[in-house]
Amino acid sequence: FAPPELKEIHPLGKSPVISIKPPSGGPDVVIAESGLISEYLTEHFGAGTTLAPQRWQEGKEGQVGGETEAWMRYKYLLHYCEGSLMPLLNVLLVSMSIKNAPVPFFIRPVTNRVAGGIRTDYLDRNFDTTFAFLEEQIKTSPGGGKYMCGSNLTAADILMSFPLIAAKGRGGLLPKEKYPALRAYVDMLEEEEGYKKSIAKVEEVDGKFSAMI
Repeated sequence: FAPPELKEIHPLGKSPVISIKPPSGGPDVVIAESGLISEYLTEHFGAGTTLAPQRWQEGKEGQVGGETEAWMRYKYLLHYCEGSLMPLLNVLLVSMSIKNAPVPFFIRPVTNRVAGGIRTDYLDRNFDTTFAFLEEQIKTSPGGGKYMCGSNLTAADILMSFPLIAAKGRGGLLPKEKYPALRAYVDMLEEEEGYKKSIAKVEEVDGKFSAMI
């Protein structure tokens, strides 16, 4: 849970939120939501990096449909992560909370049935569709690349890392036999030097790290 002090920065008081002091002066730029934060930081501080793919095909600059496949994937995934993937994991978390709720023994069959119904009637088929889609995205990465948007790590990969690593940590949710390319991709993200450094930083601040939800 986010600390109450965050309401002094953003009215929703939720994390993540960042505040940037413009070099030219004026009020701080306050940005919430992971996708927008990633996009803003990449656009302003990612020059000369591969965090965002090349936008335009040669000779099609500024034209509708002139964008590269890599850039279109990148923009889509920035929104897909929080708009489609994370909600599924949040519903899973709610269903697990219902199942594990401290209720009297005679109520336990009811909570188990509710949680089981959420899993079988909604989550399982949506997870299957979602992970099959991402498996295909990896297999058809532009230029035969090993990342979602091609040969280079982008901000979209960074954003996708948390929900996918969390899903991997849930036994049976992301089986290697069913999604070999996606699992290999997730394993690769966990070996990224930047990811390891971020874990070390979290452990330094909080004393522990967990990608589980």
